[in-house]
Amino acid sequence: MSDLEAPLRPKRKKNLVDFLVQFRWIVVIFVVLPLSFLYYFSIYLGDVRSECKSFKQRQKEHDENVKKVVKRLKERNASKDGLVCTARKPWVAVGMRNVDYKRARHFEVDLSPFRNVLDIDKERMIARVEPLVNMGQISRVTVPMNVSLAVVAELDDLTVGGLINGYGIEGSSHLYGLFSDTVVSYEIILADGQVVRATKDNEYSDLFYGIPWSQGTLGLLVSAEIKLIPIKEYMKLTYKPVVGNLKEIAQAYIDSFSPRDGDQDNPAKVPDFVETMVYTPTEAVCMTGRYASKEEAKQKGNVINSVGWWFKTWFYQHAQTALKRGEFVEYIPTREYYHRHTRCLYWEGKLILPFGDQWWFRFFFGWIMPPKVSLLKATQGEYVRNYYHENHVIQDMLVPLYKVGDALEWVHREMEVYPLWLCPHRLYRLPLKTTVYPEPGFELHRRQGDTPYAQMYTDVGVYYVPGPILRGEVFDGAEAVRKMESWLIENHGFQPQYAVSELTEKNFWRMFDGGLYKHCRRKYRAIGTFMSVYYKSKKGRKTEKEVQDAEQETAELETPEVDEPAD
Repeated sequence: MSDLEAPLRPKRKKNLVDFLVQFRWIVVIFVVLPLSFLYYFSIYLGDVRSECKSFKQRQKEHDENVKKVVKRLKERNASKDGLVCTARKPWVAVGMRNVDYKRARHFEVDLSPFRNVLDIDKERMIARVEPLVNMGQISRVTVPMNVSLAVVAELDDLTVGGLINGYGIEGSSHLYGLFSDTVVSYEIILADGQVVRATKDNEYSDLFYGIPWSQGTLGLLVSAEIKLIPIKEYMKLTYKPVVGNLKEIAQAYIDSFSPRDGDQDNPAKVPDFVETMVYTPTEAVCMTGRYASKEEAKQKGNVINSVGWWFKTWFYQHAQTALKRGEFVEYIPTREYYHRHTRCLYWEGKLILPFGDQWWFRFFFGWIMPPKVSLLKATQGEYVRNYYHENHVIQDMLVPLYKVGDALEWVHREMEVYPLWLCPHRLYRLPLKTTVYPEPGFELHRRQGDTPYAQMYTDVGVYYVPGPILRGEVFDGAEAVRKMESWLIENHGFQPQYAVSELTEKNFWRMFDGGLYKHCRRKYRAIGTFMSVYYKSKKGRKTEKEVQDAEQETAELETPEVDEPAD
């Protein structure tokens, strides 16, 4: 492991912000947690009130709200009112990047009423939902019906709109792809107020493929039809410890869900859910899950673990016990399994509340966990926010499956962050070349996990304080992210746009393909109405002049060609 040893770094001097961060738990306990509980409870009451309405009534309200948005858009004076933005406050977004583009002059459109489940069609196996429906809300409605979205992102707060326009993954993504890959149709309000329905095979198919990763810069999403799958009451989860170097851990992770004989579509060989947590450079736990009926789970000798109870050990710490216990199996209620990382925000909860994982805190106060991410952001000033950007990593690296070992070694050398989260997902070869796309010719190599129609990728989730910071050493967070982005570009990887990015515009379009996106910007008249995806993702404040100049420059360029359907 000598090649993975961290370089020697000088000690860093602490300042006032270090102490503000160190004792931030005081604000969290006495301000953020109580407000979070009240906020969650009020949202829950609103969801229950919505669920009491008939689908017909919800649809009628939806149509009325769409008309209001169309009317609002048509009131805009393009020369005076600035670019269109939603009226949601910048701190409400779950993502970590600064939403400073709203500080420039902009034209607000209120989408806050769009938070209803419009229909659950068990015959077509389709859920029709509005963009502000979150994962906790949709799973509460669907799981009792023994159906679920094919991909349910782990954190309750994540919304359908954010997962579609941005990035969404779950342990089932090795079967179904990213969240946006499970969408059947989009209802979009275009820049001119026209309401269209985009599917993969109608006249708006280019828009259908262009919406994912566009960050809401092609139009306003007001509803989506999403694929449902049949499920059972429990998840049979197997915890398997792995001890070895990072390459060996990577191979054990790959073997946990990818048959070496290439039979990737065989349900007998491929589990329903997959994730791996890497705790140290030599220790990891691979988890694989299969749906199980209530009858199977309650058979004599089986262990049922309701991980959703407030007093339970945090999930990542519970999984870590496999390193001492050895391999074991237990049954978890399906909905509790879906949201297993919500209560402790993966392992970020340990930083927010250093004693939050202790039995006494969990027993007496665990019921008001977790703190709402948006309220955490609202209570941190600019200095604290910049501190986190420099001394804390919250990034996801999407890399081809066969390169996951290289990615783990790179993260260890440059960031030394543990635990790490590994979750596989299919990246489909689509009729049009989209913003993110598989490696050209991947199907010819027949690598483990790949199929002729999709390349298997992995999300390497890097969320925690880097080792050098924990040791009191100097660490340049911005430079580390720049190096990570360069490594991703060189290895055909991608960086989700919720995270803080250091990419220049040139490198942004080296990482992502802009052909289809720019075509849709022109065709659907988004230029001059919605901010471009690069400027919306760009780190730091954006002046109105900077954004307008960029829009004008884009408008003067020739329309880029859109790739023809792949053979």
